[in-house]
Amino acid sequence: AYFLTHDWLRVLAILVVATPCPLILAAPVAIIGGINRAARRQIIVRHGAALERLAAVTVAVFDKTGTVTVGEPRVRELRPANGFESSEVLRFAGAVEIGSSHLLARVIVESAEALGLGALLPATAHFESPGEGAMGTVAGREVRVGSRHFVLSHGRVDEAQLARLEGSGVGLRAYVSIDGELAGVIEYVDELRPDAARVLAGMRAGGIGRILLLSGDHAPNVRAVAASIGITEVAGDLLPAQKAAVVARLHSDGEVVMMVGDGTNDAPALSSADVGIALAGHGGGITAEAADVIILVDSLDRVTDALAIGHRTMHIARQSILAGLGLSGVAMIAAGFGYIPPALGALLQEGIDVAVILNAVRASRG
Repeated sequence: AYFLTHDWLRVLAILVVATPCPLILAAPVAIIGGINRAARRQIIVRHGAALERLAAVTVAVFDKTGTVTVGEPRVRELRPANGFESSEVLRFAGAVEIGSSHLLARVIVESAEALGLGALLPATAHFESPGEGAMGTVAGREVRVGSRHFVLSHGRVDEAQLARLEGSGVGLRAYVSIDGELAGVIEYVDELRPDAARVLAGMRAGGIGRILLLSGDHAPNVRAVAASIGITEVAGDLLPAQKAAVVARLHSDGEVVMMVGDGTNDAPALSSADVGIALAGHGGGITAEAADVIILVDSLDRVTDALAIGHRTMHIARQSILAGLGLSGVAMIAAGFGYIPPALGALLQEGIDVAVILNAVRASRG
């Protein structure tokens, strides 16, 4: 500039108005505002990078039980087998599950206590396989409770009897075996969240092209739930590590993956996703620790709120950066032509910075 104008005042004026503050301040101020806005909606965003990634999500992955369903299953029916009584099966199953934190385990324990079966003594030699089931010794007998494979792959099975016990439905089930013999099948009922279909439709309208439903539940049941809310990409009978592998594969394909879950079994997938969202309305624990975003209320609507806040925050951040740099560029040109003296340039530079900050603060407002 000096070689063109031979005027040091113009050079000084250009340097004064050439402020980097829009680039330095706009994004952090907007992100802090977005995090504050989310907190007022009872959504805890752990760090700014999570808010940025929310604005870039291309694939949403959902767990089933407690996420797209209400998460308050109850025992609908217990079908005993091989001469066992229903109360006996429930008492043995409850004794094994009393040490588990899994949602369905708590349902069995509560059902056993509600029937007045007496104090449930925790099983000895207790072992729990995440996503599969639990086993232990109760009154000298080995008891297994959990998925079809976990229970029936370690005992004697009469296929005809099993077909009668399972019936033609595709509901959520737990199997119980005692000393390697099938003792009964526990069938649960869990309602879909009333807002599930609306939330998924809103995500598609917001630009998320793919939505998947992953679950450790029996595959036919998962497919039935998915069909009722319009999800076509479905996988059931998954272990926690298999859910995480699906998420990792999507990420390796170049997708920005959001995982939404509520249970301990979802923790590996939440930590594998670009942004993990934990529904912590029923508690948090390791699920909340593994997530980038924690929703403190039992509402699936807050997932779309988090996405909307992420999009709006990054839009405001980019707008502030571009506007601030644009104004600084115009001021530099004006200063180069001698229209802005250094003193006025200093005031103008401060005005640009304040305008950028005030615009970025809009991210904290509803």
